[in-house]
This record gives sequence, structure tokens and C-alpha cells, in this order.
Amino acid sequence: MTASAAPNDATFFIALNAGSGHAETDERRATIERVLRGAGRRFELTMIDEPDAIDAIAASLARRAVDSDGVLVAAGGDGTINAVARQAIAHGCKFGVLPQGTFNYFGRTHGIPEDLSEAVHALLAARVHPVQVGVINGRVFLVNASIGLYPRLLEEREADKKQFGRSRVVAAFSALKTLLSPHRRLRLTLQIDGTSRHLRTATFFVGNNRLQMEQVGIPPLSDALEDGRLAAVAPRTKGKLGMLWLMLHGALGRMGRLNQADELTTFSFRQIEVHVRSLSRRRQVKVATDGEITMMDNPLEIHVMDEQLLLLKPEPAVVDGDAVI
Repeated sequence: MTASAAPNDATFFIALNAGSGHAETDERRATIERVLRGAGRRFELTMIDEPDAIDAIAASLARRAVDSDGVLVAAGGDGTINAVARQAIAHGCKFGVLPQGTFNYFGRTHGIPEDLSEAVHALLAARVHPVQVGVINGRVFLVNASIGLYPRLLEEREADKKQFGRSRVVAAFSALKTLLSPHRRLRLTLQIDGTSRHLRTATFFVGNNRLQMEQVGIPPLSDALEDGRLAAVAPRTKGKLGMLWLMLHGALGRMGRLNQADELTTFSFRQIEVHVRSLSRRRQVKVATDGEITMMDNPLEIHVMDEQLLLLKPEPAVVDGDAVI
């Protein structure tokens, strides 16, 4: 993928998620404003106080970015980044990220610092890189999409975070609670390149993030993401102890080396149709995309989008002639 220079006078149109506490949000806003004003860079910062308003705000900012050849910027976790990126893709404008989530898979994969001040400085010096986008039933995803037990785990995790705070310990507790409660295995029929495949699993996971795939422990699938494909992962483990190990690692953001043939079914693809046969009369499937839960029609059509996200990301550092992130 070829990088290109971003105009060094382009205006930043920033959507900042105000989901955290008031004091923390004020501190983040002050940090962004201080760095950009110190650099003499034009910007407009809009707070997102209500989750339902994010699409409308991001669309408005995207239109203004297009009209002024500016940059649409998302400041928040992977869910916020996804929502704002959808508008950047729809309007064809350049896109920047200031990661502020728990795991920050998207930002970390692209070498964007997790420290906010460092991330703003990196944005000022970034170049435009086209980035692959996945689509499931018309909804884009940058990190992953999943059905089955994993979306349920995410719902439990968000509820527990609101009660107990954001931490990886809380995430692990939620994974344990979800796993030990009753759940059904999915019966899936997959259509891949004109051939059918049947699968039984507790969760079906599609990855579009190199870092997360490397943490799953299957580098060949992380390589596939660099070759215009998506990565599919489905646990074969039937016992609760085995599933507990897999889901705890996923909830903690470091899934470990799970590439043993008796633990996972894995493959890569550009396009797939997933028919969930275990829904009885229900016609919709609960789907998680970058941590956000949506109900979608069955079957699910998943593919790599022809258009790419025009992401501003730092150039890799060079040490002794080798590029490193």
C-alpha cells in the first residue's frame, strides 16, 4: 500500500467521545487543544455526549472535511473509531485517530501512540495510508466482527464496566460469568468460493487486524490481512474449561498461542456467506463489529470492501536500515 503526504495545513475536524468521566474528558480535550494550538494547526473539536448522536455528528464533520480538504479525526475507543470511520469512507475524506479505548487494537496496529499527547503530535506528522476495511451485511469493521458467545461477552463486559469500572480484571470477570452461564453452540453453513462447509462452534470470529491475529497466535492469518483477505477463527473446544481459557485470553486482549489444530478452525477469505442454522424461526443474528452490537439479517455476507480507508498514520521508525513500528 502506497503512502502519500497529507497537507500540512489541513484542518482537523475532531469528534471526541465524552463517554468517560467529566474530569477525564476535560483533560483529554485540553491536551488536544494545547498540542494543536502550540503547533499552529487549525482544528474544530466537537464533543459526542450521546452515543445515538455519533453518526449525525461524524457525517456533518465529514462533509466539512471534504469541502475544505481537511481531515476527519476520531478520538475514542475502537467503537468510536469505527463509527467515525464509516463516515470517512462514505464521504471519501482523510481520516485520523486518537486512540482512547481499553485495547486500542486499531491504533496500535498502525503505530499510533496510546498516550494522547504523543498521538496528537504523531497526527501532525502523519502520512496518508490506504487501509483495508471489512464489511458484514453492509456494516464496516476495522478490527473484527463476530457472532455467538463473543457478542454476548461484550454485552456483559460493558454492563460490568459501568458498574465496576474499566479494567482487564473486570473484562476477565465478565468472560468467566458469561461462559459459565447456559449457552448454545452455533450450527453454521459457510459458502466460500462456491463450496459449502458446515461448522459447529460457540463463536465465529472474523479478524481484520494484524495485531489481534498475532496475539491469537496464528501468524499465517495475520499475513493474510496484508494480502487483501480476512481471517476466520472458530473454537472447536467443547468443554467449558477449554472455552474458558480461550475466552479469558480474548477478554484480556492477549489470546496467546492458540493455533493447535484441536483448538481452532482457521482460514482466510475475501468473501463468505454465513448461514446460521441454529436460530429456529428467528431471522436475525446478534453481531458484534468492533465492540458494537447490532442485529443483522440471516444469512450474513462478509467481504473485503473495494474502497479503502484513507488513514493518517505515522511513518515507521527506522533503526539500522530496518523499519520498525
